[in-house]
Amino acid sequence: MPDDPAILPYRPCVGIMLLNKNGAVFVAKRIDTMVEAWQMPQGGIEDGEGPREAAFREMEEEIGTRNAKIIGEHEDWLQYDLPERLIGRVWKGKYRGQRMKWYLMRYLGQDSDINLATDQPEFSTWKWLDMKDLAQSIVEFKRPLYEKLIRHFGPLVKLRENGIP
Repeated sequence: MPDDPAILPYRPCVGIMLLNKNGAVFVAKRIDTMVEAWQMPQGGIEDGEGPREAAFREMEEEIGTRNAKIIGEHEDWLQYDLPERLIGRVWKGKYRGQRMKWYLMRYLGQDSDINLATDQPEFSTWKWLDMKDLAQSIVEFKRPLYEKLIRHFGPLVKLRENGIP
C-alpha cells in the first residue's frame, strides 16, 4: 500500500442501474468475494471509449447482453474510496477508489437472455431486487454511493412506472 493513498487517482468507470419491466433492479453476486454482497453491473472505461459505450460493453461482458436502452443518466460523476485494507490490493494497486458515471437503463430482453458464463465471469448468481432493498445488499463501503443513486433515480423510476415519460 502506498504511504499516502490520497495521492492515488480514482479509476474511471461506469455503472448501470438496470431495471426490468416491473421496475426491479438487476443485481449480481461477485465470484471473488466471501461476503454476501451484491452489486449492479459496473466497470472501467477503456482508453478512447466514451462512458455510454463503456456501459453497454460492460453490461455485455458481465451479463452476456446489451439489450437495454438508457432512460436516465446521473449528471455528476460519483466516487467512492476503497477501504484501507483493499488499497494496494485491487486494480494492481493503481487506484484508491472509483469515479463513476451512472446510467439508468430499461432491460428489453428476457431473463433467459442473461448469461453470467461470459469469457471472464465476474458473478455467480443474479436476481431482480426491489429498489428499496438495494442499499442494504451492497458492501458497506459502496452504500453511500448506492443511496445517492436511489435518491436520484428513484423518482424517475416511479414516474415511468406510472406511465409518465
